[in-house]
Amino acid sequence: MNVVFVFLPAPLPKMMLEIQIICLALLAYLLGSIPSAVWVGQAFYGLDVREYGSGNAGATNTFRILGKKAGVGVLMLDIVKGFTAACLINYLPEISPVFHKTRYINLQLLFGLSAVIGHLFPIFANFRGGKGIATLCGMLIAIHWLSAFICVMMFVAILFLTRFVSLSSISAAIVFPISLIWIFKRHEPLFIAFGICAALMVILTHRKNIHRLLSGNENKARLLRRHYRQG
Repeated sequence: MNVVFVFLPAPLPKMMLEIQIICLALLAYLLGSIPSAVWVGQAFYGLDVREYGSGNAGATNTFRILGKKAGVGVLMLDIVKGFTAACLINYLPEISPVFHKTRYINLQLLFGLSAVIGHLFPIFANFRGGKGIATLCGMLIAIHWLSAFICVMMFVAILFLTRFVSLSSISAAIVFPISLIWIFKRHEPLFIAFGICAALMVILTHRKNIHRLLSGNENKARLLRRHYRQG
């Protein structure tokens, strides 16, 4: 009796891992594509926030058009999208944060950025999304919550001082790579590059806001009711 041994090719496990990574990246994009601002506006208020205000499907425009209650809900949902996407790395137990630290962070970045791209270009809303700030914040909380905390504190401080959401977002984005390099002394090249690119992306997506800031026409957030009455 002849016995035939069948050996699987060596690259197969690696191939399967790569397929898993691609599938999780696609799932992260779909998570990011959930247009929370659009769906909340249509479901509870009967309107599409993209047709009003700044035209963006994000938390800031939701606050402006639909009010605080809807704005907070959309903000939380957008943060959760980024956080959940970065946490998809937990479905790859082969990659340990202890023994594969750099690759672990790189994959978190991949999944988080996939969600941010989904938020910017959502397949469920004709690829017309928001600016991705809250989703970006969510992924940062999952990857490095201390730097995310510093960014949030910067955002709150600038918002309190100026009441410009756009300037607050830009300032927080610029502080992120600075905190990684000089405060936390991170050395992962891709993580540092991501921080710099993220800051540039936020600046680019706020080009119109920057122009309005320079021309003195940018809208201010209504932090207190008295601001609304004075305005």
